[in-house]
Amino acid sequence: MATMHYSTETPRRGDKTILKALAILERRLRQPGPAVASTSAARNYIVLRMAELQREEVMVLFLDSQSRVLSAETMFTGTLTHASVYPREVVRRAMHHNAAGVILAHNHPTGVSEPSQADRYMTELMKTALDVVEVKVLDHFIVAGASCLSFAERGWL
Repeated sequence: MATMHYSTETPRRGDKTILKALAILERRLRQPGPAVASTSAARNYIVLRMAELQREEVMVLFLDSQSRVLSAETMFTGTLTHASVYPREVVRRAMHHNAAGVILAHNHPTGVSEPSQADRYMTELMKTALDVVEVKVLDHFIVAGASCLSFAERGWL
């Protein structure tokens, strides 16, 4: 069973409903089927998890060889505009889960979903590190409020 890690921010009105919705989306993501059920299912889950965060967080969905979610983990937490990312830690967790692929996601609390040069560099760095252990980076989402940019949809992966 996958371990989900949630933000430790102060609970707000409606949080119970959001947690129920997350549980439903997590079950759907784990169902056998093609590539994480769909890109939109992964996007919906990630947006729901990250849209209202006040600090940058980097989340990784670890996937099996059938692209089913093994675990969704918040790996790094930073400030309003930056989160330090350590590829070796992501590789270590991928090996722990025996993952065949990952989906990367992080939020921009500033509300702009366009990636910075640092975001694009981090994606390439992650791809290079994970390639060494034969783990494929399937997508990288950037969440800014309700909007969400996909690197795969832009042809960057």
